Amino acid sequence: MNVVDVHEAKTRLERLLKRVEQGETIIIARAGRPIARLVAYEGDEPPRRGGQWKGLVRMGEDFDAPLPPDIAESFGDETSS
Repeated sequence: MNVVDVHEAKTRLERLLKRVEQGETIIIARAGRPIARLVAYEGDEPPRRGGQWKGLVRMGEDFDAPLPPDIAESFGDETSS
């Protein structure tokens, strides 16, 4: 790991990014005290695909029926009173 000061990081950012792309980790310091680490971006998780649960989950015929008044009230539904 290489340590560079903030001024050098600002003036040579493009060069530092190329080094990071090659696998190097750069520490950015202010007054000799490390404040940040510049590392290569590894990417997010791959996008999720739908349909893995197809055929495995069943919803009841009444899944969207109104709740019983006492339960609806406990959820703050004032129209059920």
